[in-house]
Formats: sequence, structure tokens, C-alpha cells
Amino acid sequence: AVGRELLAGGLSVITCLKGRSDLTRNFAQRAGIRDTPNLGEMLSEADLVLSIGPPAKAVEMASAVARAMSDSGHAPPYADCNAVSPATARRIGDEIARAGSDFIDGGIIGPPPGKGAPPRFYVSGERASLMSELDGMGIRVRPIGEEIGRASGLKMCYASMTKGTLALQTAVFTTAEALGLTAVLRAELMESREALYNQIETGTRRLPSVSARFIGEMEEIAATYAAAGVTPKFHQGAIDVYRLLVSTPL
Repeated sequence: AVGRELLAGGLSVITCLKGRSDLTRNFAQRAGIRDTPNLGEMLSEADLVLSIGPPAKAVEMASAVARAMSDSGHAPPYADCNAVSPATARRIGDEIARAGSDFIDGGIIGPPPGKGAPPRFYVSGERASLMSELDGMGIRVRPIGEEIGRASGLKMCYASMTKGTLALQTAVFTTAEALGLTAVLRAELMESREALYNQIETGTRRLPSVSARFIGEMEEIAATYAAAGVTPKFHQGAIDVYRLLVSTPL
């Protein structure tokens, strides 16, 4: 979705789909994103690399790109826009820097572009201003300082509230269903907290299809909380809820 908007803004958008699924290839093809045979060739053409994928794969993706940078001699700036902890962002940044590239810490807040208000790309790092050239191309870019970890930390705080709350709401209604109280609870909420109930119904409906991706994000959030001296147990519990949803036929 981001690539499609950048193309519409007049940029050339490329990727490397080697080893990726047919589903991903079809998504990229429909968006108009050009595939390159390998990471080295992709890097040779790129002015800026955006890493946007499942949080649990962020380190693996960065390591593969860093190796390709070292092998090919092409090291364009690398922006990690995944939902990872500040510590993971710094780890990725160190590996990218060793490969000779500038690193930008990023965090995305909001739905994919093209559906309502544009998502906000919060970025930090000494070269974060490079991302500002993408501002207005279906996304909003918001630099928040030169320190690596600020952008990823903001994403962790925001997602801990939104997706953590969705996990709690799912646990509430799962328990109510097990106790035979779903209809009574729904009626009470419709009487006393109708706006909240409508928000719960809308927010939790899509969770089974995305929970596998949320597990890694909850792990990163739990690590962020622990590093800040706050209990990680809220989001360790959320991990269990999302694993339950992954295991269902839904």
C-alpha cells in the first residue's frame, strides 16, 4: 500500500521478492512495484530503503540487507519502519551502520494509506530528514529528533495501548462466552457504554486474520516495558490471547 502511494507521487518503487510467496508477489504486482532479481541489484538502484514487514522478521530482513550491502558495495540509507522496541531498533541500526549505511528509526501509526487519513511515519536519527521527501505522498512524515529509538519507542507506546486493549477486550468476550454471559454483557454495554461496545465490535472483528503478526509486536512491546522498568506482563498476556486467535478456525 505504501509503495502504491509513492508510485502515485511520481517515485520509482522497487523491491526484491526472491523467496517470497505468490501472495506477496501478487500484491506487489497489483501495486505496480517492480521486482529485482536480488538484494544487491535492488540496492544498486535504490536511493532509500524502507523496511516494512512483520515485526518478528525485522532483524532477519535487516541482516539480509546488511550482508547484501557489504557484498555489493551499495549502501543507500535504510529506514526500519517496523513495530520493534528501541533496543531492537538500535541493534538493527548498528548492523546497518557496520555495512556502511545511514540508519533511520521509524514507526508507523495508522492504517495503510488509501483508507481515510494518511498514516503517520514518525522517524528519528541523524538522517531522518531524508524521509521528509516522502511527506504528502499518501503518508505523513514526522521527524522527532536525532536519537535512534525515539520513533520506535513512540510506536511501542501507541500500539501497547491500541492492540493491547484489543487483546483485553477479546479476553473479556471470550470469557463471557465461556460463562454463557455474552448476550447479557452485550446488552449491558449497549445500555451503559454503547460507543465502547461498537468500538470493540469493530476493532476485534479482524483480529483472527492479523493475530499472527501481532504476536511479534507484543513481544517487542513487553521488552520495551521491561526496559523502562514497567511490568511486561500485560503484553505477555496479550501474546497468549493472540496465540489463541491464531489457533482458531477463524
